[in-house]
Amino acid sequence: MLEHSRRYTGGMNGRSENSDSLSERPRIVVVGGGFGGVAAVRSLKGCDADVVLIDRRNHSIFQPLLYQVATAVLAPSEVATPLRQLVRQQANLSVIMGEVSGIDLSSRQLAVNSPHLSTRQLSYDFLVVAPGVQPTYYGHDEFATHAPCLKTLTDAELVRARILAAYELAEETSDAAGRTRALTFVLVGAGPTGVELAASLAQMARVTLRSNFRMIDPAETRIVLLESAPRVLPSFHPALSKKVHEHLLKLGVEIQTGLAVQGVDEQGVRFGGGRIESNTVLWTAGVQATPLIRTLGVPTDRTGRAVVDEFLRPAGQKDVFVIGDAALFDGRALPGVAQVAIQQGRYAGEFIRACIEHRTITQGFRYRDRGNMAVVGKNFAVLERGKLRLSGLLTWCLWAFLHVLFLPQLQNRLRVQTQWLWTYLTGQRSSRLIPEPSSTASSRREP
Repeated sequence: MLEHSRRYTGGMNGRSENSDSLSERPRIVVVGGGFGGVAAVRSLKGCDADVVLIDRRNHSIFQPLLYQVATAVLAPSEVATPLRQLVRQQANLSVIMGEVSGIDLSSRQLAVNSPHLSTRQLSYDFLVVAPGVQPTYYGHDEFATHAPCLKTLTDAELVRARILAAYELAEETSDAAGRTRALTFVLVGAGPTGVELAASLAQMARVTLRSNFRMIDPAETRIVLLESAPRVLPSFHPALSKKVHEHLLKLGVEIQTGLAVQGVDEQGVRFGGGRIESNTVLWTAGVQATPLIRTLGVPTDRTGRAVVDEFLRPAGQKDVFVIGDAALFDGRALPGVAQVAIQQGRYAGEFIRACIEHRTITQGFRYRDRGNMAVVGKNFAVLERGKLRLSGLLTWCLWAFLHVLFLPQLQNRLRVQTQWLWTYLTGQRSSRLIPEPSSTASSRREP
């Protein structure tokens, strides 16, 4: 319940961020414009409060399709939506492009670093923390230099550029060992992202790039998927993991499980018992909570997630909610999928609305499992929902339908449908672009 009568200053409706004047409505601050944050914001539409959404990016990413940007199937704009598009649909919402560097729960303030302004303090009456996760290299951050991850649009474009540049290098070099190294791709981590990326890369090499080169045959591409667990897709049932393993082998992907990476450099990866020479190593293993969670000063688990109760609140906090991948819910870890964040975001928003409207919610959050899916190239996907386990073409069709359905905007849906249909029928991918240096940078290098 809303147990305090304090009102805040706000940067909405013409009010100054640093003003000491009182506002008539409570301020709800949502940190993070991912699935959870956007769901929380939308659930507060029409609420008698000022809602502020803060994210360091000006867009929200449809994370499940990010691997398709990395493998040139889709363009970045097709899997991302400007956050300010929400403002047009929601009169009580304001968006701040900035990064929250600290949260002081005692004073109910956030430190916001803006790329355009100096650090400022922002107060709140209710706070929803949904910063998502960041990749972890398990104590070997030096791997990041040579093994990029796949979490942002910038990451996806970098991965795409590295993949395409590897083929260009292989075409130009006359050294056999160098050509083999250029045509070898190593993916570390065989979770959904690793499996989906490996399958898409295999099809690009054998279908999309066929006949595009004169000196090399892209079909000779070697794709190696490394996993420290005993099997691929360790979060799925073993029966589905086995089917995915077999399908990946049909696509020409090499799979090595039970191996931990020990080193990564610009010419390959070293693991227990061997080394693979490769110019392109991609990191698709492991995530951890963002450092922002630790600034809350609340109990966390070993991965840095905030421990929250059945109402998604850290201990001792009645007006602060931590959701999505940043939260350890009621002593257990929920799946790191979009549905968890979306459902928690909606719940947090409805709980806050009830507080403002002086209603009481006694029912804690309950996760409704909608199922977990992974796609493995063309015409094959797997689905697990409780005891239901499906795989094959019909599951792939269901995967495609659901992913188009959950894209945030109509224009995204139309573009993705069109591109998918074109790729399905022709095998071609229209986003095979390697960014060139800016004209300013180029001019500086000229004598």
